[in-house]
Amino acid sequence: MTRFVPFATSLALLAFATAAPVQAEDFTVSSPSFSAAAPLPERHVLDSFGCHGQNLSPALRWDHPPAGTRSFAVTLYDPDAPTGSGWWHWVVVDIPADQRALPEGAGNAGRPGLPAGALQGRTDYGAPGYGGACPPEGAPPHRYVLTVHALKVERLGVPPDASPAMMGYMIHMNRLGSAVVQTTYGR
Repeated sequence: MTRFVPFATSLALLAFATAAPVQAEDFTVSSPSFSAAAPLPERHVLDSFGCHGQNLSPALRWDHPPAGTRSFAVTLYDPDAPTGSGWWHWVVVDIPADQRALPEGAGNAGRPGLPAGALQGRTDYGAPGYGGACPPEGAPPHRYVLTVHALKVERLGVPPDASPAMMGYMIHMNRLGSAVVQTTYGR
């Protein structure tokens, strides 16, 4: 037996189905610190392991998060690191929902810029806070994927020493949407 859905119900279902993707497409992130069209500036490169940057976290700005956003998380990931699983350079969670930017250096210990209550997780360098790019010498340039995640919870409830994988799991389980900006760096 064929069942027909009334026209008004069909329009309502269509509006609902198309509303979320349009809103997710409006969610954007940008950085005045770097351009996707150019290599990452040296000030954001690690000052260790043979690299000689200033290790400053980049400034970020994001707009138009999805409705229902209760907090944000920021991740910076290198999928090209020769580890078999990439490399986590920065993980910040519990950023309040009214926040729309982080200043340059906010991810560095002793520098202002992270909002009250935000938690920086451990990176693959073994410590919390920003750890700049430092791919192996002579390797092709690596991609650095910076993502702002809009979350449906105010707090993720992860311990401060949680691994990047644990934080990533909790972010993905609570994500409403995400905005990505990417750059490269090689040496």
